[in-house]
Amino acid sequence: MDDGLTAPAAPPAALIIGGAHGALAIARSLGRRGIDVTLLTDHRLAGFSRYVRRQFVWDGPAHDGALDDLLVLADRKNLAGAVVFAGGDAEVRFIAQNHARLTQVFRLTTPTWDVVQPMFDKRLMYAHAASIGVAAPLGYAPRDRRDLDDMRCRFPLVLKPTERTAENAFTLAKAWRADDRATLVARYDEAAALVGVDAVVLQELIPGGGETQFSYAAVCCRGTPVAEFTARRQRQYPVEFGYTSTFVETVDCPQVTQAGRRFLASLDYTGIAEVEFKYDARDGQYKILDVNARIWSWAALGPAAGVDFPHVLWRLARGEPIEPRGRARDAAWMHVARDLVAAAHTMLRGRLTPAAYLRALQKAIVFAAFAADDPLPGLVEMPLALWRALTHRLPIIVRDFWRHIVVGDAPAAAALTPAPDSPYSLSPLPHRTLPDPAD
Repeated sequence: MDDGLTAPAAPPAALIIGGAHGALAIARSLGRRGIDVTLLTDHRLAGFSRYVRRQFVWDGPAHDGALDDLLVLADRKNLAGAVVFAGGDAEVRFIAQNHARLTQVFRLTTPTWDVVQPMFDKRLMYAHAASIGVAAPLGYAPRDRRDLDDMRCRFPLVLKPTERTAENAFTLAKAWRADDRATLVARYDEAAALVGVDAVVLQELIPGGGETQFSYAAVCCRGTPVAEFTARRQRQYPVEFGYTSTFVETVDCPQVTQAGRRFLASLDYTGIAEVEFKYDARDGQYKILDVNARIWSWAALGPAAGVDFPHVLWRLARGEPIEPRGRARDAAWMHVARDLVAAAHTMLRGRLTPAAYLRALQKAIVFAAFAADDPLPGLVEMPLALWRALTHRLPIIVRDFWRHIVVGDAPAAAALTPAPDSPYSLSPLPHRTLPDPAD
């Protein structure tokens, strides 16, 4: 019967696909504002948050039928119109490459693949950075083993995967170090067997630890930042090639801010991004290392600094007005257990004193998983991480070790292919060969 009353509008909804600590930061940011949060993931950490109303487990965006599964879920669970957030690199690729179909059902915060690809593939990223005057490390992408054998180089070098969507021993490690040619050849063969010869990049090793690494974090609209700040990765774990940050703090660094703005403006970028740089004391330049077109692990630092990136991105996706953000407040983000290990290691190297460590703790600090209003993720984080390491990461590393050492796989075929409409070539980087020390 019509009683003359209007039914209340359905609450706005958000769908987070994938991710761990970054997904948790999104859920808390939106959930605290009364936004209905649904999680679709194969990682359970964010699912323990009181701000996640519903959660569904799937096999990840790379499995056959992932697109159909997501569309069926949207239909059955009334998720049409939800704002979609990508929690990881694989999810960014999935959304970007299926943008036309997904945008018919959802509000997307990830751009199309032609915009994302030069951020996603390190070969394209370095080439694009060079074309717009953003400093980058010296690097080289061998076309094959013969190309590697003919290459003159200066050690130490690092080997990196061009992208990290697949999980194997190489991508999980993030980077492998080579201090001599024998190590380089062995590592290259191993990496090529895992990801393909076209997916391995060599790069000079810039001296310095996490304290020399900076990030420009922003939400942009058509290349113009609507929220931004700069942070320093004071410590990371593992210490040399950090798979994840352990202590991050807001800083003022105009050079990083300007370079980050230039990179995103050149792509006319709309969405969230983190542009990572490392300071090279040898020439005084901040050199681009990586670009993430998704939420990052220490995103909870944003609200503590007065710049709540997930909520700004939410408003942008919904076409709501966004008020300018002022200067970020001094704040820090900490992953306690890993930072204790990283700090101890740094102290043993003589690069950190106990007094300096304690002084840093006097800032306003937010934690990777624990929050007073949402304590459960912090309580389950360590046992969950241990369980995931034993059941997920360790089997991958053991499998790849067995395949390379015992089975002796030949290098795989090229792992990456451009989207049909991509304007970018996936030919080797136009980087110069690393100089020989004798030159």
